[in-house]
Amino acid sequence: MKALAFALSAAVALALAGCASERSGTSSSGGTSGSASSGITQDAKNATLTTKVKTALAADVGLRTLTGINVDSEGSVVTLKGSVDTEANKRRAEQVAQGIEGVSSVRNQLTVEAKR
Repeated sequence: MKALAFALSAAVALALAGCASERSGTSSSGGTSGSASSGITQDAKNATLTTKVKTALAADVGLRTLTGINVDSEGSVVTLKGSVDTEANKRRAEQVAQGIEGVSSVRNQLTVEAKR
């Protein structure tokens, strides 16, 4: 079990390293960016926070059927985009996101669109 966990951790680290090197314009064979490792760390933190918020939204009984909510995070700020069917669900999504450890603020850019 430990070997599987290590293998998964290594795969995620390699995937994030590849994404970061493409974004910064460097390659793993010879970039000069000293902040590449800090970028990878921040990218991982952002991904973790985004996943926590998405999981909480999916677990919330009133929100689990809503598929139009997109979550993004930068640092400790979470942005909610997309559409929901009621103003109450818009507020609830914000409350759920705000309740996640590590979230300092939520930018609620959700729009309310009645179901057809």
